[in-house]
Amino acid sequence: MNWLDRIIGWFSPEAGYRRGAFREALRGYDAASYDRPNVNWRVLNEPAEMTDRMSRDIIRARARDLERNSDILNSVTGAYKRNVFGAGYRLRAASGDEGLDQKLEKLWKIWCKKQNCDVTGLQSFASMMRMAVQRKKIDGGILFLKRYTSGGVLPFKLQALEVDELDLTAPAPRQKGNKVVGGIEYNAFNRPVGYFIRQYTIDGTAIPEPVYVEAKDVIFFFTKTRPSQLREISDMTPTITRIRDTNEFMRAVSVKERILSCLSVFVKRELPPASGVPGRGVRSYGGGEDKKYNYQGKTLTPGMIQYLNPGDDVFVVNPSGQATDAASYIKQEIRLIGSGQGLSYETVSRDMSESNYSSARQGIIEDEMTYADDRELLIEVLDEIYESFVISAVLAGKVEIRDFWENRESYLEHSWIQAPKKWIDPLKEANASRIALNTGQKTWADLAAENGKDWKEQIDEMAEILKYGNSRGIDMGGVMFGTYGTAEKTGGNGEELK
Repeated sequence: MNWLDRIIGWFSPEAGYRRGAFREALRGYDAASYDRPNVNWRVLNEPAEMTDRMSRDIIRARARDLERNSDILNSVTGAYKRNVFGAGYRLRAASGDEGLDQKLEKLWKIWCKKQNCDVTGLQSFASMMRMAVQRKKIDGGILFLKRYTSGGVLPFKLQALEVDELDLTAPAPRQKGNKVVGGIEYNAFNRPVGYFIRQYTIDGTAIPEPVYVEAKDVIFFFTKTRPSQLREISDMTPTITRIRDTNEFMRAVSVKERILSCLSVFVKRELPPASGVPGRGVRSYGGGEDKKYNYQGKTLTPGMIQYLNPGDDVFVVNPSGQATDAASYIKQEIRLIGSGQGLSYETVSRDMSESNYSSARQGIIEDEMTYADDRELLIEVLDEIYESFVISAVLAGKVEIRDFWENRESYLEHSWIQAPKKWIDPLKEANASRIALNTGQKTWADLAAENGKDWKEQIDEMAEILKYGNSRGIDMGGVMFGTYGTAEKTGGNGEELK
């Protein structure tokens, strides 16, 4: 109710009531009302960058603090690292030239070693990608700079930088009509054209002049959730307050339980009579001079015996409820934290006491849909790195492709095969795969990919095993496919082995 409504209501309560009734009738949404439940919920519509700019650094600092001190947050980030990148991705080159594909795959495997792919020589490619997944969850993103240096198998390496390295005090844009926001230069369509990277001296002092790196040499790994968003925001933003509340609650419960576990004795003494000797203090019951005890900073320890000053008493503060309600409270908080990150309770807590096969399987299916978003973004990063790798290999003469520049897209064709995951119930999963294969719901290539293998290589391995088994007089077809139950006792011709 505004001032005009109050004045009208003072002079004519009926007119004031009618105005209020009409206003309520014209209200479109309860969520837009400012009645008592929503009286303090006042918000503004702003572009994403304006909303994020003032909070980005604080949220990142708090998320990093929880990364150092919170087991719950590390459980969330650990789940993403295990499932988004996990044991890694296997390259499957698909240029159409089998010999060239084998060379590229072999060279890629060598390049992924730390001395070849990392400009610092400290991390392998897999380690860098796992770090990227974690930094995206905590910091909101990570920068990879393409560096063309000598040394290693190729003159192409990666330099990983935290988002803090973007210079917020960057100078004017290099090109007319562009703008610089958050250390990144954008054109009129908000497309990044360059990054201003902060520089430091050897003792860590910032150098005023940043280094400008063109966008084609920078990979910015972050999630964009709004069209007006320009830079990253921590993926943990919706849940860090709840994670901190849970940590503080558990700390309070832990302190209380530790105090309750201390068996201590407090000895209270009545005020003794004075000794009557001038210049002497009050004699204690033990024969020595009585002492005054200072209780400042005292703590309870197991087995402690503490004398009290004459006239002092002990008053125990015993908050109730925390210890008995801790389990249910923590469980509910972890459920909300997990749901805020799109994960199941079992994934975050690692508590399977309330799960069965069906619920666990459904939880995994839902979690996989959550991981799919980050996995898709990560594969885009892998694709760009691989394309730069192939171009560098061609320029360095490691592979010879005469018509590479005319048919570059075909030579850059490839796919990624993720390492397999363990099954909950191998028998049920195997039967489901067999039925899906027999009914045409899945192909042999699909099943091989789920197991982290290339289907052609798997067939070649099976053929090699069968050939070797037959050469040794053993029907490996019966052993592998279950059609020859006594294969371990008979040779390939059905005769019993001696």
